[in-house]
Amino acid sequence: MDSKDKEEIFRHIPHRPPFLWVDKIVAIEAGSITTEKHIPVDLEVFQGHYPNYPILPGVLLCEAVFQSGAILIAHDQTADGTLPAGIPVLTRIANAKFKREIRPGETITIQVAISEIVGSAWFLKGRALVNEKKALTIEFCCKLLEDAQQE
Repeated sequence: MDSKDKEEIFRHIPHRPPFLWVDKIVAIEAGSITTEKHIPVDLEVFQGHYPNYPILPGVLLCEAVFQSGAILIAHDQTADGTLPAGIPVLTRIANAKFKREIRPGETITIQVAISEIVGSAWFLKGRALVNEKKALTIEFCCKLLEDAQQE
């Protein structure tokens, strides 16, 4: 991740390494986003998650989609795309379907779109692809905890 990409991502979400699962914002517009995450071959989790046939844990693939959704929410909520007041949190996951494994060295393309906004809740649909092949489809909901303070 180059420093320009890092700055832009940090402007949108509170997540930081080692739990940052977005490397680059490829495209963003009202209601949808496309991001990328390269999975390093030396990612520490591979030492314990099927060490003889390392695959990215599904929860981390989901997290990459959720973080992309949080970037989209921040972009749509503020004129300058900076962090809105409060902390974006996941409140619901539905219909997660894993279609293929993610291996070390692969680059994931993540696409998220807002389906509906109800009050302070955003309902989103996301998918992750590798080499244009679907790896994950998922629906989820996020909400801003407005009384939470970010440090």
